[in-house]
Amino acid sequence: MHLAPILSPVNNPVQHPERTVVSIQALGSFLLEVGVALLRAGAATKRIRINLRRLADAYGYSLDDHIEPRALSLSLRSRDQEEVFNGTRVIHGQVVNFKMISGISRMSWSVVEKPWTEDQLWAELDRLKSLPDYPRVIILLVVALAGAAFCFVYGGGLIEMAITFGATFCGLWAKQELVKRSFNPYLITYLSAVTAGMVTVLFSLANQNLVLEHALTTSFLFLIPGVQLINSISDLMDGEVLNGIDRGVNALMHALGIALGLSTLIFLFSLHT
Repeated sequence: MHLAPILSPVNNPVQHPERTVVSIQALGSFLLEVGVALLRAGAATKRIRINLRRLADAYGYSLDDHIEPRALSLSLRSRDQEEVFNGTRVIHGQVVNFKMISGISRMSWSVVEKPWTEDQLWAELDRLKSLPDYPRVIILLVVALAGAAFCFVYGGGLIEMAITFGATFCGLWAKQELVKRSFNPYLITYLSAVTAGMVTVLFSLANQNLVLEHALTTSFLFLIPGVQLINSISDLMDGEVLNGIDRGVNALMHALGIALGLSTLIFLFSLHT
């Protein structure tokens, strides 16, 4: 379902040497949908702006945009600087999706080489949205294996690696279940950290001879908001101060959730000793 823009534009067709015809309304609505898809996928602000302007320029229009952490506004101008489209969309929720980001980038370059029809544009965007995720069990196993590898890097032995594998698996499983139930994202991070750490603590309580320091400290690593931290620095360096601060603070809130989860476990573990 394609949402109409807030301000109805002049519905003149865009014509190209290849006789590709796209109405201004369809082009503007498509650019809004692309921007929303990139925001939801966790793309950096500069990348979103570059892709949108590349697509608009391919059809002979200049684009003015205002990108916020949870909203996108844009307007299209003709070559004589007449505003022909104006629209705004609000974004709810964000899930990192590199397939979407790279797919839209490839699409934009293809459109530059030869502008597509309206049906081609929407068909490709719908295809990207419908790309299947990796099976849940594969994600759980691979992330758990990564956690065990981090444990090894930090000096953990085989027993600690095995415990880290199980702790990461359980913590990620808990996170996925909480996401399904639409819990607060920061609470999800906290509860997932507690779940992952609790597995390690239970093994430590079961065998007092086990030293699980490396397992405990690496079982939380899957929760670190790496993409948000990278995008925050990237946005700040590109002069996107508002977006950079928003993403940075959001990442710090998740880091606080991890710290509180670890603190909770240390407090509870102390009570039992």
